[in-house]
Amino acid sequence: MTQQAKKDESGLFCDGKKYNQFSRHLKETFGEKVYKVTLDAGFSCPNRDGKISTTGCIFCDDSGSFSQAHDNKIPIKDQLEIGIETMSKRFGAKKFISYFQAYSNTYAPVKHLEKTYSQALGHKDVVGLSIGTRPDCVDKDKIALISDIAKDYYTWIEYGLQSIHDKTLDFINRGHHAEEFLKAVEITKNKNIKICSHVIIGLPGESREDILQTAKTLADLGIDGVKIHLLCILKNTPLEKMYNNGEIKLMPEEEYIQTVCDFLEILPPEMTIHRLAGNGLSKILVAPQWLGKKFDTLNKIDVELERRRSFQGKLFINSQK
Repeated sequence: MTQQAKKDESGLFCDGKKYNQFSRHLKETFGEKVYKVTLDAGFSCPNRDGKISTTGCIFCDDSGSFSQAHDNKIPIKDQLEIGIETMSKRFGAKKFISYFQAYSNTYAPVKHLEKTYSQALGHKDVVGLSIGTRPDCVDKDKIALISDIAKDYYTWIEYGLQSIHDKTLDFINRGHHAEEFLKAVEITKNKNIKICSHVIIGLPGESREDILQTAKTLADLGIDGVKIHLLCILKNTPLEKMYNNGEIKLMPEEEYIQTVCDFLEILPPEMTIHRLAGNGLSKILVAPQWLGKKFDTLNKIDVELERRRSFQGKLFINSQK
């Protein structure tokens, strides 16, 4: 579990927020702001290459949930140099985490992974590594490799869970069940690797109670971080067709804000919050349009937590008494 987050009696963390921001955690850990450099190593996904299916998750577009900031034909070393140079000039950044985001970044033999990861750690200003992947794409040998890296670098593995409910995972064509996520967490814990889980709020067929059950499961597992996403419609995805046919409805902004606050109250205060709102995706976003107003949504979450006089971990703390 991430180091104990500093919080006062009103529920405020040391940065004035009522939840444990990942950016705050990084600044506290390294003494200054740390930036992620997104890298594309050209990995595939078993849910797209035919091992499981060829269609992928119904919400995922052809970029594999990637920012498309790079072309995977560019060597990792060059991608890293470009990213660091850009952020250094724009933000005055001095420390960086190499972040493999697109598709499943443990979906390759160990020797290939070792070569790929080493290229992402070859810059003197890189202090860490973050690996986005699926829970069914790891095994003990791959975790052993990442654990070795974690001896010298601040290291995260990000598992896409989306929901703890198998009925939902089947509906979104995830290609694995919750059991695979639980097994992945089991072999990753206590290996000096920090674990982040991705979840989606607003998935078709899920009630508020279903969503909060996912939160309770993550809280009980004692993982280190969570990325909370809103279900959104991207161009050229199976979900877009379903949306256009009126088969699904999206969660309104107010309901999303309320649900996020409910979710945060259940999580332990030490768990770092990597994301609560979207980053735009304007070129491929179909709906909802309010998703692109990231800071507006974050401000509304702050206001709601203040209105409730609540904070991350409020119900988790109460449940431990």
